[in-house]
Amino acid sequence: MDDIMKIGHLHLAANAQLRKPAQTEGTSSGSASFKEMLERNVLKFSQHAEQRIAQRGITIKPEALDKIGNAIDQAAAKGAKDSLIVYRDIAMIVNVPSRTVVTAMDGNALQGNVFTQIDSAVIVS
Repeated sequence: MDDIMKIGHLHLAANAQLRKPAQTEGTSSGSASFKEMLERNVLKFSQHAEQRIAQRGITIKPEALDKIGNAIDQAAAKGAKDSLIVYRDIAMIVNVPSRTVVTAMDGNALQGNVFTQIDSAVIVS
């Protein structure tokens, strides 16, 4: 049975496409659990973000995680610290250095919203 991790309403299966894990000292690529690989290479969700995802009924498909991870990489390459990442009708405020989604909202919550305390924005296609 595949490893399955639940984040709010998001269920991620171990067979989801992820970027290759960074090799760390003393670990082989086969020894990291799916959750460790996700947290190290894609993104983490704060408790607040998990609550907002659940409250707003937001679903993020596993194939979207790679695109969102690439957007975070782009923001990091430009020196961003806190970035607005927009993927389709989902907006996320992400702390770039820790790769942590701080909050998330769907298209309904986006209208008329002002985003503060960010230093960059990445629109993912």
